[in-house]
Amino acid sequence: MKKIAILGSTGSIGTQTLEIVRENKDIEVLGMAAGSNVQLLEKQIREFSPKLVAVWTEEKARELKERIRDLDVRVVCGMEGLIEVAVIPEIEILVTAIVGMIGIRPTVEAIKAGKNIALANKETLVTAGHIIMPLAKERHVSILPVDSEHSAIFQSLQGGQKKAVKKILLTASGGPFRGKKEEELLNICVEDALKHPNWQMGKKITIDSSTMVNKGLEVIEAKWLFGVSVDDVQVVVQPQSVIHSMVEYVDGAIIAELGTPDMKLPIQYALYYPERRYLPGERLDFWKLGKLEFEKPDMDTFYGLSLAYEAGRAGGTLPTVFNAANELAVSLFLKRQIKYLEIIEIIEDCMRAHRNIKEPTLEQVLDTEQETYDRINSRR
Repeated sequence: MKKIAILGSTGSIGTQTLEIVRENKDIEVLGMAAGSNVQLLEKQIREFSPKLVAVWTEEKARELKERIRDLDVRVVCGMEGLIEVAVIPEIEILVTAIVGMIGIRPTVEAIKAGKNIALANKETLVTAGHIIMPLAKERHVSILPVDSEHSAIFQSLQGGQKKAVKKILLTASGGPFRGKKEEELLNICVEDALKHPNWQMGKKITIDSSTMVNKGLEVIEAKWLFGVSVDDVQVVVQPQSVIHSMVEYVDGAIIAELGTPDMKLPIQYALYYPERRYLPGERLDFWKLGKLEFEKPDMDTFYGLSLAYEAGRAGGTLPTVFNAANELAVSLFLKRQIKYLEIIEIIEDCMRAHRNIKEPTLEQVLDTEQETYDRINSRR
């Protein structure tokens, strides 16, 4: 029986992870953590019987305790609670599906405790990859990517030699605004940006996909996961989201992972790696598909992607500024407090104002996040 814990159990990745647990019968969920959706969390607790559960606030912890007072489940809260779930002694794998830089400290502590990481929290590597990857190597811990694209790269690397990799081809759907120019994006509303053509995801990542900031974050994440420079990661727009990513080798061969847009595949692959298991669902039908399309990304209209390459090349605390500015800007957009195009304007403003720290400690990374938030809030 494989024993796991899930940070972000009520979100998109968390709920799909639990679908895999439900479909297989050899995974036991010992810990769960969620933000504030105690109604769904209660249902999950009653179905999967974890021994430890964390929520973010004391208020939500009290509410959850009352809801499950008939069960023998311990409820904790805050950052201390997240860390406690992350280091449950019996677990083998921690699924980090929580959104934002809040996932960094629990991930660090889980690695120190020798837990393998099924990583869906890209902010962890974007902002602290220089800390996470050496620590994982030192503790002999596997970082198993759950993002569809990074899982595809990881799978494609199984068929070749790491030293023979020429470059990584990171695919993007182009989001709901593929092909549009800046003037066509002036009056974009929240509902427009949430209409992704291929994937069902959480609100924040769906907005990130529409601006292509998500692809920029993935470029920086790929740098750390696969030990390459950001300039060795080429973004290719593949509108059907059938080719999930590719690896080009020095002899010109390209190995790709293809499939239907289904996040359960990379989640299951991470949980059972290196084993492959049957996964129910739609299969790719090439006769029905007919053709595959490829485009070069428009990095002028969607210049958040250009800013991501700039941040990735610079390293240090600049990727944290890029990530933190985007997190707050997207939150403001979802609350209808800023316009769509202001998201990238805010990111650029924060990056231009920042004095980069080249080899930041974890505390300096977190301080940079707060400084970025403070700058945005002070200028509103």
